[in-house]
Amino acid sequence: MTGILSLALPSRLPGQISPGPLARPHASLEGAANCVKCHGLKGAGSPMTQVCLQCHKEIGWLMQQQRGLHAREVRVGKKECASCHPDHAGADFKMVEWAEGSATRFDHRKAGWSLEGKHGEAKCESCHATKYRTGQAAKLSERKSSAGWVGLERDCMACHESDDVHDGALAATCESCHDARTWDTAPTFDHDKADYRLDGKHTDVACDKCHLTPRLKTRTNAKGEPVPLFKPVPFKECASCHADPHKGRLSAKCSECHVTRGFEVIDQKGFNHALTRYPLKGAHVAVACAPCHGNALAQKNPPFTSCASCHADAHGGEGTLGGRWADCAACHRVEGFAPSTFTVAQHRATAYPLEGKHEGVKCAACHPSTKAPASQAAPGGATQSLARSAKLVRLKVAGTQCAGCHEDAHGSQLASRVPAATCEACHAVAGFAPSTFGIVAHATLRLPLEGMHATIACAACHGAERPGLPAWGPSQSLGSAKVALTGVDPSCTSCHVDPHAGRYSRPGGAAGDGSCRGCHGSDRFRPSLVDVTVHAGYALPLEGAHRAVPCVACHEGMAVAPGAPTPRASLVRGGRPVASLPFSEPLPRTCATCHETVHGDQFAGRPGGADCASCHAVDAFAPAPRFDHERASFSLKGAHATVACAGCHKQVPVNGAPVGTTRVLYRPLSATCESCHTARNGPRSH
Repeated sequence: MTGILSLALPSRLPGQISPGPLARPHASLEGAANCVKCHGLKGAGSPMTQVCLQCHKEIGWLMQQQRGLHAREVRVGKKECASCHPDHAGADFKMVEWAEGSATRFDHRKAGWSLEGKHGEAKCESCHATKYRTGQAAKLSERKSSAGWVGLERDCMACHESDDVHDGALAATCESCHDARTWDTAPTFDHDKADYRLDGKHTDVACDKCHLTPRLKTRTNAKGEPVPLFKPVPFKECASCHADPHKGRLSAKCSECHVTRGFEVIDQKGFNHALTRYPLKGAHVAVACAPCHGNALAQKNPPFTSCASCHADAHGGEGTLGGRWADCAACHRVEGFAPSTFTVAQHRATAYPLEGKHEGVKCAACHPSTKAPASQAAPGGATQSLARSAKLVRLKVAGTQCAGCHEDAHGSQLASRVPAATCEACHAVAGFAPSTFGIVAHATLRLPLEGMHATIACAACHGAERPGLPAWGPSQSLGSAKVALTGVDPSCTSCHVDPHAGRYSRPGGAAGDGSCRGCHGSDRFRPSLVDVTVHAGYALPLEGAHRAVPCVACHEGMAVAPGAPTPRASLVRGGRPVASLPFSEPLPRTCATCHETVHGDQFAGRPGGADCASCHAVDAFAPAPRFDHERASFSLKGAHATVACAGCHKQVPVNGAPVGTTRVLYRPLSATCESCHTARNGPRSH
């Protein structure tokens, strides 16, 4: 664009190839020849993240397994490696730029494993130590002998195998009995789910009375203290723990007469089901015997190891936890099938954790019920009345993407650019509005939000009702969100009135690229960005004293009339007239166009006419640095060279002007000696 200043940028110094030393783990990559090992070759088309994964195979493995922070952030394209792991900050740089400020503030849930109980109090280095990095990621990592963030497994035994007081006698699923708060108690252990259920007086007995009794072969620890034995512990007969007060005179099966409520309590009214391996609880208490044992009670030992022994699967085989089939008791209670005991916290262990607004959604909204097929068979020996379920509650939903449950609120406007499954690119589960698409993201579009545009509400440009702007056409799709995301014209004149009547809308003209940005900034319309330097590219460069002349002195259309109201927004439908500033009026470029000559018509007959520039410069009217007396009709030589100008050029009255008005007379003047000098009196006195 002619008239735009070309800034002369300083040339790059030859030695400044790297922005700084690499961190010590990357020290082997130091040197200009190694740059392409991480940054790739120009035009190769390989994102830097892919190059990183060629060395950091442990991260690639975690992403393939959909585990950890990198699977959640990098794998889905939310972030690049360099956004959290910048380099060139010195040899001692730790290579991790924590978004939270430090490792201690990191939200561990992002790694797929929330810190609870004592884990929340532990220091990072106490867990992320070399001895605990035993997973496949650690084997793939080049950091074999130092602490690191990857390579830890989530099962308890991965870190606490040496702490197992059960010596492997129990399952490795410590969480089935213990939680992360303390090891000494087992708050999640339910003795009713063990092989021996505690009831009656047994519930008051201390654990060590049964698990540390001298009758058991227990071991001692390093301190010589006896260690309780939890499995195997004999329990089938009362005599395993209790001495027979009858000394064998009665049946060895104490339960035929006695109950655990107390040895003195004898059940004389009938069979006490609480003494069996399946005590009746909750709604089972009200169930008649026949539905389980048959009308003639012929079935003495009906199956009961799982709810499915009697009840039809209300979930059609979809009742799984962690990919494994789970019995009904994992989510339901014997007091009633509904409501389920499956909590939001438990839902976090599924393929789709409930967060934000999803935490308050009713289960049935995502897991609808359908009518069960009439041909559903009864499992095992259960009767049809218990086996048949009227409804099936689906647990597996169509998908874990937004589009699986929500309609496209934008009416497919972004279908060609943003897949329906990536609503989270602009929205969060905390709420659909406001959008998370901010100024930084908007900078990737055709109109970066800068200056005043950064303060405008989204709806002002994209909403269904745009005050001051043209209404959307009938073909514009807004979707249920009533927001236009496509078809928005980013040009200035699509929203603002062009006071220049389209004069600068042609690329290559006075405005350069044909947009308002050639002369105006986004902070405000006035003042213009056209300065003295830019004006130098126009027909009249501003030089000398002209540099200090205000624009309105030459461009009268820019002047604001006294008392005129302060201009408001110049929107297309703003409802106010906008002053026209076409700048198309012919502006003669002679001095006389703007300046009144002080010489009158003295120089009208001179070759070149009244061309002020032949004598005067733009810095100031006086003196006249360009005037050369030697080119005039009278050459100054000898004593004449020292005579002051006023000695010959006198102030004379101006004909036709008010009395007292004078001007300097330059021509015509006589060039004869006698016109100034006399032989008798010497030089004439002027």
